[in-house]
Amino acid sequence: MTRLEKIYRDKVVPALQQEFNYKSSMQVPGLEKVSLNIGLGAASQNNKIMEEAVQELSLIAGQKAVITTAKKSIASFKLREGMPIGCRVTLRHDRMWDFLDKLFNFALPRVRDFRGISDRGFDGRGNFTLGIKEHAIFPELEIDKIDNPKGMNITIVTTAKTDREGKMLLDQLGMPFRK
Repeated sequence: MTRLEKIYRDKVVPALQQEFNYKSSMQVPGLEKVSLNIGLGAASQNNKIMEEAVQELSLIAGQKAVITTAKKSIASFKLREGMPIGCRVTLRHDRMWDFLDKLFNFALPRVRDFRGISDRGFDGRGNFTLGIKEHAIFPELEIDKIDNPKGMNITIVTTAKTDREGKMLLDQLGMPFRK
Protein backbone atom coordinates (compact mmCIF):
# COMPACT_ATOMS: atom_id res chain seq x y z
CA MET A 1 0.00 0.00 0.00
CA THR A 2 1.41 3.39 -0.99
CA ARG A 3 1.69 6.40 1.32
CA LEU A 4 -1.12 8.37 -0.35
CA GLU A 5 -3.40 5.33 -0.44
CA LYS A 6 -2.87 4.88 3.31
CA ILE A 7 -3.82 8.55 3.86
CA TYR A 8 -6.95 7.96 1.74
CA ARG A 9 -8.00 4.93 3.80
CA ASP A 10 -7.15 6.35 7.25
CA LYS A 11 -8.08 10.03 6.97
CA VAL A 12 -9.98 10.87 3.77
CA VAL A 13 -12.66 8.14 3.91
CA PRO A 14 -13.81 9.01 7.47
CA ALA A 15 -13.75 12.76 6.71
CA LEU A 16 -15.84 12.38 3.54
CA GLN A 17 -18.17 9.92 5.24
CA GLN A 18 -18.86 12.46 7.96
CA GLU A 19 -19.16 15.47 5.58
CA PHE A 20 -21.58 13.86 3.11
CA ASN A 21 -23.37 11.53 5.57
CA TYR A 22 -22.54 8.27 3.79
CA LYS A 23 -23.85 5.21 5.59
CA SER A 24 -21.08 2.94 4.29
CA SER A 25 -17.41 3.54 3.51
CA MET A 26 -18.09 1.95 0.11
CA GLN A 27 -20.17 5.02 -0.86
CA VAL A 28 -17.19 7.34 -0.38
CA PRO A 29 -15.78 8.55 -3.71
CA GLY A 30 -12.39 7.21 -4.69
CA LEU A 31 -9.86 7.53 -7.48
CA GLU A 32 -10.37 5.44 -10.59
CA LYS A 33 -7.47 6.42 -12.84
CA VAL A 34 -5.10 9.18 -13.85
CA SER A 35 -4.57 9.93 -17.53
CA LEU A 36 -1.48 11.80 -18.75
CA ASN A 37 -1.52 13.27 -22.25
CA ILE A 38 0.97 15.22 -24.33
CA GLY A 39 -0.41 16.69 -27.55
CA LEU A 40 2.20 17.43 -30.21
CA GLY A 41 0.94 19.08 -33.37
CA ALA A 42 4.52 19.72 -34.55
CA ALA A 43 5.41 16.06 -34.22
CA SER A 44 3.35 15.12 -37.28
CA GLN A 45 6.25 16.52 -39.35
CA ASN A 46 9.12 15.66 -36.96
CA ASN A 47 9.34 12.06 -35.73
CA LYS A 48 12.24 12.80 -33.34
CA ILE A 49 10.04 15.08 -31.18
CA MET A 50 7.43 12.30 -30.89
CA GLU A 51 10.04 9.74 -29.79
CA GLU A 52 11.36 12.19 -27.15
CA ALA A 53 7.84 12.82 -25.84
CA VAL A 54 7.08 9.10 -25.57
CA GLN A 55 10.35 8.47 -23.74
CA GLU A 56 9.87 11.40 -21.34
CA LEU A 57 6.22 10.55 -20.60
CA SER A 58 7.22 6.93 -19.96
CA LEU A 59 9.85 8.12 -17.47
CA ILE A 60 7.37 10.36 -15.66
CA ALA A 61 4.59 7.74 -15.50
CA GLY A 62 6.68 4.64 -14.84
CA GLN A 63 5.03 2.73 -17.69
CA LYS A 64 5.24 2.82 -21.49
CA ALA A 65 3.42 5.66 -23.25
CA VAL A 66 1.20 4.97 -26.26
CA ILE A 67 1.27 7.13 -29.40
CA THR A 68 -2.10 8.67 -30.33
CA THR A 69 -3.01 9.19 -33.95
CA ALA A 70 -5.33 11.58 -35.79
CA LYS A 71 -8.88 10.30 -36.30
CA LYS A 72 -9.69 12.74 -39.12
CA SER A 73 -7.77 14.47 -41.87
CA ILE A 74 -7.60 18.27 -41.54
CA ALA A 75 -6.04 19.96 -44.56
CA SER A 76 -5.45 23.35 -42.91
CA PHE A 77 -3.29 21.64 -40.24
CA LYS A 78 -1.51 19.47 -42.86
CA LEU A 79 -2.86 16.46 -40.97
CA ARG A 80 -3.94 13.13 -42.42
CA GLU A 81 -5.86 10.36 -40.73
CA GLY A 82 -3.54 7.99 -38.87
CA MET A 83 -0.66 10.48 -38.40
CA PRO A 84 0.87 10.57 -34.89
CA ILE A 85 -0.24 13.68 -32.95
CA GLY A 86 0.60 12.92 -29.31
CA CYS A 87 1.11 10.31 -26.62
CA ARG A 88 -0.73 9.24 -23.50
CA VAL A 89 -0.54 6.96 -20.45
CA THR A 90 -3.31 5.76 -18.16
CA LEU A 91 -2.28 4.96 -14.59
CA ARG A 92 -4.27 2.82 -12.18
CA HIS A 93 -3.77 1.29 -8.70
CA ASP A 94 -0.28 1.66 -7.15
CA ARG A 95 1.24 3.58 -10.07
CA MET A 96 -1.64 6.06 -9.91
CA TRP A 97 -1.17 6.62 -6.14
CA ASP A 98 2.62 6.99 -6.55
CA PHE A 99 2.22 9.48 -9.40
CA LEU A 100 -0.30 11.64 -7.51
CA ASP A 101 1.93 11.66 -4.41
CA LYS A 102 4.84 12.81 -6.58
CA LEU A 103 2.65 15.41 -8.36
CA PHE A 104 1.23 16.97 -5.17
CA ASN A 105 4.43 16.96 -3.11
CA PHE A 106 7.33 17.36 -5.57
CA ALA A 107 6.30 18.48 -9.05
CA LEU A 108 3.70 21.20 -8.47
CA PRO A 109 5.71 23.04 -5.77
CA ARG A 110 8.58 23.25 -8.31
CA VAL A 111 6.49 25.45 -10.63
CA ARG A 112 7.78 29.02 -10.65
CA ASP A 113 5.52 31.48 -8.76
CA PHE A 114 3.23 28.63 -7.68
CA ARG A 115 0.25 29.86 -5.68
CA GLY A 116 -1.98 26.82 -5.94
CA ILE A 117 -4.18 25.18 -8.55
CA SER A 118 -7.41 26.77 -9.74
CA ASP A 119 -10.46 24.65 -8.96
CA ARG A 120 -12.05 25.44 -12.35
CA GLY A 121 -10.80 22.20 -13.90
CA PHE A 122 -13.77 20.11 -12.73
CA ASP A 123 -16.09 18.71 -15.41
CA GLY A 124 -19.39 18.60 -13.48
CA ARG A 125 -19.05 14.89 -12.60
CA GLY A 126 -16.22 15.10 -10.06
CA ASN A 127 -13.31 14.57 -12.50
CA PHE A 128 -10.47 17.09 -12.58
CA THR A 129 -8.21 18.13 -15.47
CA LEU A 130 -5.02 20.08 -14.97
CA GLY A 131 -2.80 21.59 -17.63
CA ILE A 132 0.95 21.93 -17.11
CA LYS A 133 2.93 24.26 -19.36
CA GLU A 134 6.29 22.54 -18.86
CA HIS A 135 6.73 18.86 -18.10
CA ALA A 136 10.27 19.54 -16.78
CA ILE A 137 8.89 19.99 -13.23
CA PHE A 138 8.97 16.22 -12.68
CA PRO A 139 12.03 14.95 -10.79
CA GLU A 140 12.69 12.03 -13.22
CA LEU A 141 13.63 14.35 -16.06
CA GLU A 142 17.03 16.02 -16.28
CA ILE A 143 16.35 19.63 -17.25
CA ASP A 144 19.64 19.92 -19.18
CA LYS A 145 18.70 17.08 -21.55
CA ILE A 146 15.28 18.45 -22.55
CA ASP A 147 15.43 20.03 -26.02
CA ASN A 148 11.76 20.95 -26.48
CA PRO A 149 9.71 21.79 -23.37
CA LYS A 150 6.26 20.26 -23.76
CA GLY A 151 2.91 20.88 -22.12
CA MET A 152 0.92 18.11 -20.53
CA ASN A 153 -2.69 17.44 -19.52
CA ILE A 154 -3.37 15.43 -16.37
CA THR A 155 -6.89 14.11 -15.86
CA ILE A 156 -7.84 12.62 -12.49
CA VAL A 157 -10.94 10.43 -12.83
CA THR A 158 -12.85 9.90 -9.59
CA THR A 159 -15.98 7.98 -8.66
CA ALA A 160 -17.48 11.18 -7.20
CA LYS A 161 -20.86 12.20 -8.57
CA THR A 162 -20.52 15.97 -8.04
CA ASP A 163 -17.71 18.52 -8.28
CA ARG A 164 -18.05 19.32 -4.58
CA GLU A 165 -17.38 15.69 -3.63
CA GLY A 166 -14.49 15.48 -6.10
CA LYS A 167 -12.92 18.72 -4.85
CA MET A 168 -13.13 17.64 -1.23
CA LEU A 169 -11.63 14.25 -2.10
CA LEU A 170 -8.64 15.82 -3.89
CA ASP A 171 -8.29 18.53 -1.24
CA GLN A 172 -8.15 15.92 1.54
CA LEU A 173 -5.54 13.95 -0.43
CA GLY A 174 -3.32 17.03 -0.46
CA MET A 175 -3.90 18.65 -3.84
CA PRO A 176 -2.71 22.26 -3.44
CA PHE A 177 -5.82 24.22 -4.46
CA ARG A 178 -5.81 28.04 -4.30
CA LYS A 179 -7.40 29.41 -1.15
